[in-house]
Amino acid sequence: MFYYICHEKLLISKEEYPIQEEISESEAEKYIGMIYALNKLSPERGRRSFSVSHENFLFLKEENLNLLVKPVAQALGLPQWLKTAIESNRVTSLNTMYPNWEQVLTYHQPIKWRINVVGLGDVGGTLLTGLKLLGVDKIQSLGLYDRDINRNERYKYELSQILSADMHESSIKIISLKEEEVFDCDMFVFCVSVGVPEVGSESTDVRLVQFEGNAKIIGHYATLARENNFKGIFAVVSDPVDLLCKSAYIESNKGSDGNMDFMGLAPEQIRGYGLGVMNARACYYASQQDATKHYMNEGRAFGPHGDGLIIADSIINYNEVLSDALTHSTKTANLEVRSTGFKPYIAPALSSGALSILATINSNWHYSATFIGGTFMGCKNRLLPSGIELETLELNEVLLHKLNSTYKLLSKSL
Repeated sequence: MFYYICHEKLLISKEEYPIQEEISESEAEKYIGMIYALNKLSPERGRRSFSVSHENFLFLKEENLNLLVKPVAQALGLPQWLKTAIESNRVTSLNTMYPNWEQVLTYHQPIKWRINVVGLGDVGGTLLTGLKLLGVDKIQSLGLYDRDINRNERYKYELSQILSADMHESSIKIISLKEEEVFDCDMFVFCVSVGVPEVGSESTDVRLVQFEGNAKIIGHYATLARENNFKGIFAVVSDPVDLLCKSAYIESNKGSDGNMDFMGLAPEQIRGYGLGVMNARACYYASQQDATKHYMNEGRAFGPHGDGLIIADSIINYNEVLSDALTHSTKTANLEVRSTGFKPYIAPALSSGALSILATINSNWHYSATFIGGTFMGCKNRLLPSGIELETLELNEVLLHKLNSTYKLLSKSL
């Protein structure tokens, strides 16, 4: 391998790069910071960077759904110091096919996050309330933007007045924003929704009804993110999150000629927050009968926040019949809430939104949609200083087949 120092970071590669400062392996072995393994994959299907959680992922030749499968150990002949670095989450894979790949070397996750939320409707307002109550240790400020000025002012007043007796929550600064200021932050949260069906007029998948309108708006903000050279996280909470993530990626990476130049948001910057509530709903229904209570400890949720969702009752002893029944109950849970005469937004705003966002900035495992081989696919993952780590599992053959079907469905949807 070749070893380089660039921006005071250690870079390793299987092929030679025109980087000025090359060092020996003995010098590289003494390096104690983050290590970057250089790779070359098409930006259309490969991430710009990710955390290398297993030595098999060090120099990937392709990214696909197999990233969710626990790799079988192979004798790759890596030096022990590099294996130790991988086990310590100190290795990042870096795709040099992106024109701006060097930006990864100089980016550092904030200690306390500045989070800006756009769209202060039912979901946005509830999500902000959760972040204000629970985010004191990791959130520096909450920025608010809505085209309705009165909503902006309302939430500035209301959120500023959510305080316990010790006023601990007052450390989170509440800021009313202008649109041109929304990307002055570490995380941008998109909660805008248009075309939400009224109660009583819903279809079988309410989320897809919102796609066309929401896609136009998210395209505007994705382009704005590009113009601002935004380096933080672009979080999508509006439905359908998976398709809107892909829309944001495409629109952000279009040049003035309309062609993809990959100078906008990197795929790992974009995250969709919709699967958290599906896991929570699966837990609710699983707890209703003894046959499925094990889901709470053994189960997993995968895929989109709607059609294509997969609930696995257990990753230890997968039961297709139980899993299909749980999947159906979870997918139709929003319609059950609507049958009471109310729109279902509290659980999504908190389970998929606030709680999952807090887990993200705390580097904890959570459910969200992230880029896998050109498609945004919901799964359990966490955001480390070294990048996104996907949970890898020993997946049942039947379950893996279902996951591939959902993956293909999402791939063809946009």
